[in-house]
Amino acid sequence: MAIPFFYINQYDGNEAIVLNEETSKHIVQVLRMETGELINLTDGKGTLIKCEIIYDNKKHCTVEVKSKTQPSKPRKSVAIAISLLKNTNRFEWFLEKATELGVSEIIPLICERTEKEKFRQDRMQGIVISAMLQSQQTWLPILHEPTRFEDLPIWKCAGGLKFIAHCMDDRKQALSHLQIGQLANCQILIGPEGDFTPTEIELAMQHDFIPVSLGETRLRTETAGVAAATLLCLYS
Repeated sequence: MAIPFFYINQYDGNEAIVLNEETSKHIVQVLRMETGELINLTDGKGTLIKCEIIYDNKKHCTVEVKSKTQPSKPRKSVAIAISLLKNTNRFEWFLEKATELGVSEIIPLICERTEKEKFRQDRMQGIVISAMLQSQQTWLPILHEPTRFEDLPIWKCAGGLKFIAHCMDDRKQALSHLQIGQLANCQILIGPEGDFTPTEIELAMQHDFIPVSLGETRLRTETAGVAAATLLCLYS
C-alpha cells in the first residue's frame, strides 16, 4: 500500500507535528491508521516529509518526522488563465485535472463574454490541494483570485512563450506542432464558451501572445484548458 499524502499549510522544522482536526479525523477514522504507521506530508512548496504516527487521536493526531527532502522545482512553469464558467462543477473539474497534470499557476478569468463571476476561493483552493495530494506532488499550483482580462498580471511578464487559444478563423498555429522545449515558461489564455472578443484577441497579440489552435474540433472551455495543460506540461 502506498504511503498516503497529506497537506500542512506550513512546516516550522519541528520533529513532532500535531495535525489539524480535519486531517487527524481522515487519518484515524477514515483510513483507520494507527500508531507506528507512516504518512507523507507536504507544504505545497516542494517539501516532502515522511512521518510516523506517534499519537493516533482523531482530533489531534501527532506524527514524528523521520526524513525530509526537497525535490527540485519543475524546470517548466505553465500558467493557464481561463474564463470562469456558468457551471461551477465544470470549472472545478478543470482545476482538478490541471493540477494533476502539473500546471504551476491558474488565473480564473473574467472576460467580456464570461457568464458567471462568482468564485469560492476557499472551496477552489481545497480542490487544488486535494488534486495535488491525489497525484502525489509536492508543489501546489498558485490559484489566483478572479481577474478581469484587461488587468491580467501576465501582461507585464517578460520572457517565456505566450499563447492565446481562440476560435476565430484567423491564421493560427497548432499548439501540438510547436517545438516548445522542456525549459520554457509558458502562458496560455483560454476564453469563455462564446470565445474571446476581437478586442481581447487584439490586446493579447499586442502583448506578443501567439494565436493557437487546440485541434480540429471546437472544445468546451474546460476541455480546452485540459488539452492545453496536457500539451504544455506533458508533450512539449
